[in-house]
Amino acid sequence: MAKKSITKNYIYNLIYQVLIMIVPLITTPYLSRVLGAENIGIYSYTLSITTYFVLLGSLGIATYGSREIAYVRDDKYKMSKSFWEILIVRFICLCISMIIFYFSFCQHGEYNIYYKILLLELLANCIDISWFFQGLEEFKKTVSRNSIIKILGTILIFVLVKSSKDLKMYFIIYVLSNFIGNMTLWFYLPKYINKIKLSDLKFSKHIKPAISLFIPQIAINIYAVLDKTMIGTIVTDKSQVGFYEQAQKIIRLLLALATSLGTVLAPRIANIYAKGEYNKIKEYLRNSFSFILFLAFPIMFGIISIASKFVPMFYGPGYQDVIILIKVISPIIVFVGLSNITGIQYLLPTKQHKKYTISVICGALINFILNLMLIRKYESIGASIATVFAEFSVTFIQLCFIKKEIKMSEIVKLSYKYLIASTIMFFISIIIGKFIKDELISICTQCLVSIVVYIIALIAMRDEMILKVINLKNKRSESKQ
Repeated sequence: MAKKSITKNYIYNLIYQVLIMIVPLITTPYLSRVLGAENIGIYSYTLSITTYFVLLGSLGIATYGSREIAYVRDDKYKMSKSFWEILIVRFICLCISMIIFYFSFCQHGEYNIYYKILLLELLANCIDISWFFQGLEEFKKTVSRNSIIKILGTILIFVLVKSSKDLKMYFIIYVLSNFIGNMTLWFYLPKYINKIKLSDLKFSKHIKPAISLFIPQIAINIYAVLDKTMIGTIVTDKSQVGFYEQAQKIIRLLLALATSLGTVLAPRIANIYAKGEYNKIKEYLRNSFSFILFLAFPIMFGIISIASKFVPMFYGPGYQDVIILIKVISPIIVFVGLSNITGIQYLLPTKQHKKYTISVICGALINFILNLMLIRKYESIGASIATVFAEFSVTFIQLCFIKKEIKMSEIVKLSYKYLIASTIMFFISIIIGKFIKDELISICTQCLVSIVVYIIALIAMRDEMILKVINLKNKRSESKQ
């Protein structure tokens, strides 16, 4: 099978990651005004509950499946066999999870009507085969299907969601978009997969390794989803969940710029690990750290500098609490960016599940304990603080685990120029914001000037990555002459 371009796949996956988050970002200013903070909170709370059942049924098979396909993708028979075995195991587990979900939440309760609609979300995950195409490094196909489906979903939101009474319609549009999007990938499948006799399939061999990935995924979701569940349970005002949800949307969108590289490199590292090319893995890791740090620091400082003007312009009145939440949560852009390299790009593809599991379980425990301590008094701000500490702990533990491959001192050496340049950029952006009163003009000016200042600062410090980009452009222009 032909080797895919990492750069192209990064761009494709970046588009994919941004697209699946940009749709709610585009619709958020409209929905925050039409539905209101309380309805957004209900949506976020019920979806967080559903996410646990998606996780329960998935058993870590998506991550495991992507890696296994990457291992055997040069042998079509083995790849076809692995695909059908993994798909059937995942389908059965999700069906069981769906039955439990139905009898637990869809029969009674204040929000049972929304849970009934969210049953389709579980069904959509039953037919999701995006993990297969990730293993093949075929990211263009996932981007294509999302582009069409998400755009149609966005149009439907503006056409059909008109008031606070249309929350149910918003749920329907959300689940149908995911279901139809997952269905479309099946049209590409015959090109890659052969039919395999049922008697040749062996399902049991996939269960144990999938469960080994399931345990850390539970932990990850505890501090990714449990925050909203605990805010909704502890705090009576559901708008607090809505504020937290809106802040997380912005941060997670910005995170996609950095973490997209992890999704692209994971199957590549799995493939070269299977071939025993260990020196290449270290080279990929070092380049990944440079790239993530290059992006993460300016993104973090940038969103902090414009948050006070961005939130009222973007969300409208009644969302002032989101400003402080964005500022508090923003450091996870750096922490998650780094742990994406150490965990997703290295520990999992190289079968070091135990180390990965230990790190995320520690993060989940820290998050849970801090949530109990802080949410009751500080509400959504408390949950935000807990998230930052949890993500930091995961990153620190994983860096300790890979210190033989990449020393912490090397990461500090890689990061200090980006930190200095971002700090200079931050103060200049704040000063610009003080003088320009119009929110939109101020945000645009702050962003443009910040980018220019950041690049100039890195050139002045002779940053290796910036100089490589400049030299590459010079070589291309010379070759054209």
